[in-house]
Amino acid sequence: MYYSYSKSKEIILGKTILCLDIGSGTQDVLLYSPDIEIENCPKFVLPAPALQIGKRMEGLRLQGKDIWLHDRNMGGGVTRFIRAHLQAGLKVAAQKSAAYTMADDLTRVTDMGIEITDTCPSGFTPVRLTDFDETWWRNFLTAAELPWPDAIAACAQDHGFHPGQSNRRGRFKLWQSFLNEGGGHPESLIYDTPPTMLTRLKDLQEDISGGVVTDTGAAAVLGALFVDEIEKQSHETGITLVNIGNSHLVAFLLFKGVIHGVYEHHTGWVDGEKLWSDLEQFRCGCLSFEQVFENRGHGCLTNTLPAEANGFGPTHVLGPRRTMLDGYDVSFPAPGGDMMLAGCFGLIKGLSMR
Repeated sequence: MYYSYSKSKEIILGKTILCLDIGSGTQDVLLYSPDIEIENCPKFVLPAPALQIGKRMEGLRLQGKDIWLHDRNMGGGVTRFIRAHLQAGLKVAAQKSAAYTMADDLTRVTDMGIEITDTCPSGFTPVRLTDFDETWWRNFLTAAELPWPDAIAACAQDHGFHPGQSNRRGRFKLWQSFLNEGGGHPESLIYDTPPTMLTRLKDLQEDISGGVVTDTGAAAVLGALFVDEIEKQSHETGITLVNIGNSHLVAFLLFKGVIHGVYEHHTGWVDGEKLWSDLEQFRCGCLSFEQVFENRGHGCLTNTLPAEANGFGPTHVLGPRRTMLDGYDVSFPAPGGDMMLAGCFGLIKGLSMR
């Protein structure tokens, strides 16, 4: 099926914007310019910061080096490299701010055998944790002979800081607040200032010099709406939008610019048959939070579903693991001509809607 999209909608005040969708496997990048056709804007799919930094840790592990982690709370995908370091019998220390990458409860970090210290112990090699390294990006863009942008916008998944309770439950309370108190408008999830519990997004925003940030789930739904036909369809009937990432998947029930339901799971704990079964229950409001949570997912929440949404049948699937639903009654749109950059186009779409 062919989908179209407007060149830039009402957008972006004439600015070049570096848009980053930071996942666990890749970081998907769009250097948007209002003066260039969207197909010709530079685009990149690069290893995620967690993998880049993890590879540095791996090299230090093979050299037998103890490491000191410092700077930021970043994506948890780096944790497996930290555990590998400890399992190799090497020492790991961490600045408090960086230690939150591994757990909200720092006693869990010290129980792993990691020393919390604000200074690098003698003989340890510093390793900086961050989802956005400005020096790296300046070097990258300079090597590609590309300009430094007027602004930076970014999305990443943030479980949030929820000491004393499950991160999965704590994160889902944010969705509950969004649906029940925030009105369910997806563009409201583009944050000038993220909620205080979203500590990863807070650190990321500081590193991108105060640009807007959002969760990857919100960016995905907005990315689908970058496609003109999907946005139009969503005002005529309810639709289901699904983003299947490398680690997490999220689905939304959308009608007339409002999200009426959220479903979130871990990609590795479902297959196509299980996911499709869950989505069928989700669309009719028959799937409970506990059903998903007990299956190791994050949860599910639906408000009263409007009858005129007609069951939210049309289903559009995005994400690097989208082929999980290959063979089912779904479409696979490519916002802006590139499915992997759906989150980046979602940032552009969200800014235009605001």
